[in-house]
Amino acid sequence: MFELPSGAEIQGIIATLKASVGFFIPEIYLSLLFMLLIVIDLVAKGRKNNLLSLTTLVGLAGSLFFIFQQHSLPAGEFFFGMYVLDEFALFFKYFFVLSGMLAVVVTMSDEQFDREVKSMGEYYALIVSMVIGMIMMASSADLLMIFLSMELVSFTAYILTGYFKRNARSSEAALKYLVYGAVSSGLMVYGFSLIYGLTAQTNLIKISAELAAHGYDPLVMIFSTLLVLAGFGYKIGAVPFHFWSPDVYEGAPTPITAYLSVASKAAGIALLMRFFYIAVPHGGHPYEDILGIDWLSLLILLSISSMIYGNVVALWQKNVKRLLAYSSIAHAGYLLLGIIVMDKLGTQATLFYLLSYFLMNFGAFYVVILIANKTGSENLDDYRGLGKKMPLAGAALTVFLISLVGLPPTFGFIGKLMIFSALLAKGSLYIWLALIGIMTSVISLYYYMLIPLNMYLRESTQHDEKEMSAGMPAQILMAVLMILTIYFGLFFAPLSDFAQYSSAMFGITLH
Repeated sequence: MFELPSGAEIQGIIATLKASVGFFIPEIYLSLLFMLLIVIDLVAKGRKNNLLSLTTLVGLAGSLFFIFQQHSLPAGEFFFGMYVLDEFALFFKYFFVLSGMLAVVVTMSDEQFDREVKSMGEYYALIVSMVIGMIMMASSADLLMIFLSMELVSFTAYILTGYFKRNARSSEAALKYLVYGAVSSGLMVYGFSLIYGLTAQTNLIKISAELAAHGYDPLVMIFSTLLVLAGFGYKIGAVPFHFWSPDVYEGAPTPITAYLSVASKAAGIALLMRFFYIAVPHGGHPYEDILGIDWLSLLILLSISSMIYGNVVALWQKNVKRLLAYSSIAHAGYLLLGIIVMDKLGTQATLFYLLSYFLMNFGAFYVVILIANKTGSENLDDYRGLGKKMPLAGAALTVFLISLVGLPPTFGFIGKLMIFSALLAKGSLYIWLALIGIMTSVISLYYYMLIPLNMYLRESTQHDEKEMSAGMPAQILMAVLMILTIYFGLFFAPLSDFAQYSSAMFGITLH
């Protein structure tokens, strides 16, 4: 029979909630920003897009102050163990807020929004909502919170993908995204239910303790791990859960494509690392081997498949956004290499690679937007001769593509070097994984360099030179992103140290 909680229990719940609120200030602040944007959209008259974009930028920048204040708080769980604050979570809070700010800046440069959308209030509010959801994903320490935060991000992403309502490609992309997302979420929740059935717990640390203390049925565990991996694999766009990526990336508004390829992928990586590092038995545990296959073997298979498939299929792409979509699948494989290492160095390498991917991928999509504004096309053949007509855009895009390949002296080179170094430091069994990563990077060199080849070595007389120059703010941002991509390839120590600092989960650093 159901019993109401006693007065003392109610007081304890209230006290716990009060103590937890202090750890939740950035999320509360961003929620207020979300509501403020809706109010401004309803109240302001006339041309209000500039007001909305500036409010979003300033508001997101303000949240960085509250996130910085959290460094002084002790690491630990709150809200009854459903949420966590640690160095790992703080890293991703910075990451997602900066991603949201850059998505806003990129949107302001996209002329297609002026043609397709009259008011941007809902759009910017949804960007902020997605930032909140991704922050919650990185801080979730409970299966229920993982599901709720993922759904908040997913539903927001579905809407943003189909935001150009009169554009058939955008609507088709949103529908495909929704269908694949619904299936993957259902599979993941089923996996969670099996884990709960094994442990009677939803908290990640308690799940780990129960599995270690009492063991589990190997068949059920490998099946539940596969189902959960389907949910996380869909979020990061890894093979074989990648089917949505090319169509969604091609059909979505380009700023959203950039945002999904960077921020959404990072949120999935954060969840995957926290779940598999903490909840599921691994390295040295007596239950590591499950019917001859452990979850680490599954991640290795996903990583190799993603690197090979993404890079090989990209060779045949003629649409630049679609080419970058398959490239994004390959980069999911490289990120998984760092997770597979399962130690502090691998975690540091993964976080550092995310930083490099953030800069070079956003930069590449930004230049693609500027070129599309002038040419009205995302086709590779229409990039012919653009190196002369848009010299800064051509130079910046070339630098970003070189960084995506992983060539010196760029940020991406250091990112891949750290990933491969972490693999080699793990031992001889991991050398072959590093070799596969290097060989697939060589494949990527071909299709990435097709773009500079068209821009610099092939002539086109289709466009008037006067019409091809980007505005001064766009050129400044391009130059800044390009310079940073090279600068952090040469002076990477501060970011490497920050990634090392951020490798601690629940206040515990992996060894």
